[in-house]
Amino acid sequence: MRQFSGSMITLAIAPAAVSAVIFMSVTTTPAQAPLPSATAPVTTAALKTPWGEPDLQGIWTDETDTLLQRAAKYVDQEFFTEAQRAELDRDRSEVLGRDKRGERGTEIDLAGAYNSAFVSWKRVGVRTSLIVDPPNGRIPPLTSEAQKIAVADREYRLALLQATEACKTRAPVCSGGKYDPTPSSRRAEIPPRFNTGGMNRNDGPEDSSLGERCLTGGLPEFGVGIGSFRRIVQTPGGITIFYDVGQGQGWQRNIVMNGSPHLPTNIRQWYGDSRGHWEGNTLVIDVTNFTPKTDFQGSRENLHLVERWTRTSPTMLEYRVTIEDPTVWTQPWTAIQEFTRQSDQENRFYSEPRCIEGNFGLPGLLHGRRMEDIAFKEGRGPDPATRNSIGGIGGFILQQDPLR
Repeated sequence: MRQFSGSMITLAIAPAAVSAVIFMSVTTTPAQAPLPSATAPVTTAALKTPWGEPDLQGIWTDETDTLLQRAAKYVDQEFFTEAQRAELDRDRSEVLGRDKRGERGTEIDLAGAYNSAFVSWKRVGVRTSLIVDPPNGRIPPLTSEAQKIAVADREYRLALLQATEACKTRAPVCSGGKYDPTPSSRRAEIPPRFNTGGMNRNDGPEDSSLGERCLTGGLPEFGVGIGSFRRIVQTPGGITIFYDVGQGQGWQRNIVMNGSPHLPTNIRQWYGDSRGHWEGNTLVIDVTNFTPKTDFQGSRENLHLVERWTRTSPTMLEYRVTIEDPTVWTQPWTAIQEFTRQSDQENRFYSEPRCIEGNFGLPGLLHGRRMEDIAFKEGRGPDPATRNSIGGIGGFILQQDPLR
């Protein structure tokens, strides 16, 4: 099952996503402080752990939809007015009732399996984008070298699509490409760099996206798309954050708080190396040492994050992150996300992350592709290179989102 992209949350899996952050072995630790009494005002300064650190513990999620980058029509506007939010909410709710299907049996028809019965949008957030710096709410321009890498990767992926119906019908997934009924000879090439997204080839598991292989994307994690939850647990000298993201791809990160330096540069980790310290009531985490097998907006092993987690009220948590990679962007950029505290009691059960694509779906996918190869060689089916195996899922709904 391919993941949705854009600002959506899947109804069928959202309840499971909530439950997936509920109970872990660490939840019974004395470090888990109770929520303050609702009958008496409590300042954030009073929210301390038994050993005196600011208390950030709990289950947190973003209860509204905010795009990472600001839409062009709001370029000079950091916040929506209440009237704008109400209008967007109304317009978006109407989109969910308009499903468009292609001709029965076509690729477009099959790719539309996820219609409005499966998706829902949360209310529009107060910000027009998570990005607050640069002031235009957009990711800074790519460096010249990063542009070359992006172009090479895009050209390779379009070559694999050129003989498909997607390019013939000028579908968005083939934007920038052109149709040629003759499959490209580039199908035999390896990708320009380690593949992290889906492409129109299934010669091996490396051709599938990270999500299909049950390998989560990593940091920074904004939950834009299907949403996400994070549970923060503190102990004397340590902090851990469990993330429940996507369609069951949960993972956990541990924050080193003993003041030791980062790992040597030759040691690379999927979620980087997190070293934290306190600045007043703010947890500051410096993250480096990412592996080149992860990708965030084009940044890989040179990604550097400075995260700031601040509890702004008994029920609210602010996450501010500055993102930089001088090999990818012309300047650092900063995003802010606000999370709301969820009930520990209502979410007390925990089911371990349930991603099954890599366990069951992926072998089946590869087997099916090999059967198609055999059938084509025996003259019993079309050339697999002419079939589009990516894009399209939920595409119509996403394209019609008035927030975008």
